[in-house]
Amino acid sequence: MASLGGLGRALSHRNARIFFGASFAAWTGLWMQRIAVAWLAWELTRSPFWVGMVAFCDLAPAVIASPIAGAVADRADRVRLAMLTQAAIALQAVTVAALVATGEMTIGLLLVLEVVGGFAGAFAQPARQVLMPGIVPRADLPAAVACNSLVFNIARFVGPAIAGPIIAVWGVVPAIALNAVGYAVACLTMPLLAIAATERRGHAPAASLWRDVAEGVTHAARHPGIGPLLLYAALAATLLRGVQEILPPYVERLFGRGAESLAILTACFGVGALLAGLWAASRGRLEGTTRLVIWSALGQAAFTAAFVATGFFPFGMLSAALIGACASVHGICVQTLLQSATGPAFRGRMLSLWGLITRACPALGALVLGAAGEAFGLTLPTLAVVVLFLGAFAWGLAKLRRMERELEDAPPDVAAR
Repeated sequence: MASLGGLGRALSHRNARIFFGASFAAWTGLWMQRIAVAWLAWELTRSPFWVGMVAFCDLAPAVIASPIAGAVADRADRVRLAMLTQAAIALQAVTVAALVATGEMTIGLLLVLEVVGGFAGAFAQPARQVLMPGIVPRADLPAAVACNSLVFNIARFVGPAIAGPIIAVWGVVPAIALNAVGYAVACLTMPLLAIAATERRGHAPAASLWRDVAEGVTHAARHPGIGPLLLYAALAATLLRGVQEILPPYVERLFGRGAESLAILTACFGVGALLAGLWAASRGRLEGTTRLVIWSALGQAAFTAAFVATGFFPFGMLSAALIGACASVHGICVQTLLQSATGPAFRGRMLSLWGLITRACPALGALVLGAAGEAFGLTLPTLAVVVLFLGAFAWGLAKLRRMERELEDAPPDVAAR
């Protein structure tokens, strides 16, 4: 099969097998903790607003940290940076688990610890992702990017599938503790990677860190392809991803179900994303990727509206899988375009802006949906943000041809000007 051929080429490299194996361990733990923490916040408060606040505190630090993290990833040893940040995530998970186990956890402490974890995650994301061109040859880079997303979405299925029964039987502590184990594995395997010096560090520090940060933001804003690409992705993440970040209130209020169904729905998102990711990997070409970015986000909007249209749980499961599929195609395509259109000197900063979008924008959307859900219920605010996204889609469609020329046709050294 063509899809397995592309993925097979990527995984034929020893570096890739180590990298993606460690990623699977870490991300499985991450999804277990996300499910556990969201359910913990719901148990502590019974408030959609506070569940949204917990998601916000986990994801929003990317607003401050991501541009700095990208600049650091472009001038520091990326392997060492990844090790340090992953160790910090493991330590945060140990702390959360210990406080819950001893009965000392409060919603205030949980918010603070989620901020700490959010900062660590914002630095870990570009440090790991910027290594991608160093673990496979350039010809296998699209397949490696797709494989990276597939691993994330397999973990998105496996993590909740494990977390749901664990939480139901033993509570949230074991699920959170396993995240610490996963990130410890990821940290300890980093020295096993054999990566060329040119890919371990983007450039030697020649200016201040703050100047590097400013140059990265300016480069993205002025680039006629990358700028619109990131803006469209930000609008989609803000308006459409909030539902996935505050699932517990939807599970209980919309479908009248508990923690096991939360895990089932989260797994449905993951299954859809996995199947769509396999399809995206099977393409094996850059042509048409920008078009997929635009249209997959529209699909995500349509299926988000379907998700809240009824309280029939099987239909909600189907809608969740389709949302996950569209979101997966969107994310894989954005990352593929960024990786292929950006040279090594700017790659960390461009990927950090993508990390900012994937963390901060859903956090903002979750906070807005959570607050609106207190006043108007969950259905109407969700449908409202879907309607707002239609304006973003019209804008993206108008920019499509220019983005295609700049991102798919220009060679990397020109695209990274």
